[in-house]
Amino acid sequence: MPTVTKNLIIINVLVFFGTLVAQRYGIDLTNYLGLHFFLASDFNPAQLITYMFMHAGFMHILFNMLWLYWFGGLFLTFFSERQLGGLYLLGGIAGAVLFLVAYNIFPYFRTVAAYSYLMGASASVMAIVFAVSFYRKDLEIGLFLIGRIKLIYLALFTFVIDLLAITSTNAGGHIAHIGGALFGIWFAARIKEGKDLTAPMNRLLDWVVNLGKRKPKMRVTYKRPETDY
Repeated sequence: MPTVTKNLIIINVLVFFGTLVAQRYGIDLTNYLGLHFFLASDFNPAQLITYMFMHAGFMHILFNMLWLYWFGGLFLTFFSERQLGGLYLLGGIAGAVLFLVAYNIFPYFRTVAAYSYLMGASASVMAIVFAVSFYRKDLEIGLFLIGRIKLIYLALFTFVIDLLAITSTNAGGHIAHIGGALFGIWFAARIKEGKDLTAPMNRLLDWVVNLGKRKPKMRVTYKRPETDY
């Protein structure tokens, strides 16, 4: 398994079991780390990141991680591991932003916005699925009991399902799926033009990782003898 895929799955699983352990001690991590409506008293900007590693139950995390494993592998056929990690985060953020905007603009959601919160890796996974689907529209996959179909048809089918379900009890989740999917399409369109939307995010991650590293205070250089020529 590629390192970035393995690390993302490990983080999600550790957070999930950490949530279960915290519940035994009366601590509701989903309330702290799930993405709350930004006008709510318990909204925190960090939730834009933490929510995409939270899950509501075993089946929720199982299917998200299976999709991440399968379609992450397809993604790495054409792109790098750094791009996969960056797209996971940016797709999740795009889904979170669309969720917040929709719940603020549309009157239909205003009655539930104050006590609604979002969690799950689905928006991040949708960004990966749609990035591959729209980058290689001719790519085919094999489905159990169905046979081989083009990946883009599966992606569009899930998109339609999300559109039809935006008035369901899980409206926020489906809106986030759409946000992640749209970002994946944008990533695919820009990468064909030679622009990598994940580059700024990866530079930011590099800066964060290197923040705690001590820089050497001395530099040693070696002078080699040069010929007359």
